[in-house]
Amino acid sequence: MALHKLLVDDFEDDAYLLLAIHSNLEDYRMAFLLNQFLSINLKRSLYNLDFIDTKASYSVYEWQDNKRQTLWYLIANIFKRGEQSTANSASLFSTTTKVTKTYNLIPEHKNVNYFLKIENDNYNNIKTILSKIKKIPQVVTVYDVDVSTLKSKNNLIFN
Repeated sequence: MALHKLLVDDFEDDAYLLLAIHSNLEDYRMAFLLNQFLSINLKRSLYNLDFIDTKASYSVYEWQDNKRQTLWYLIANIFKRGEQSTANSASLFSTTTKVTKTYNLIPEHKNVNYFLKIENDNYNNIKTILSKIKKIPQVVTVYDVDVSTLKSKNNLIFN
């Protein structure tokens, strides 16, 4: 009888490409421009990435490329929420001020606005994708992120 040994590394889900995009555009505008420049068809997904502990919600756009058997996701990295903060001073009355808190999907990359996740990547030349995104005038920079070095890569598992 043959013995088959399974290793934990066999189930590692790093089979995707992750691109970090720096841009101040709104999420729908970024998806529209990526669709134009990359000839893809990202659409707003029916769900957001919601985290109960921080009450943060990140927008997700997705597209399934049936020709190349590839899934594309545009995910917001920054979520801002206004919260009431009560400050007690030495005076008789407490003051309440509104504070904007910022939460990041991937805290290691706080300045990144969006991540473009490409699963089952069958593309041979990532440089072509990067150069096309860099041609978008509103994109400051875009680069490949090494997923194996991310501490919070579990936040990118959502389907």
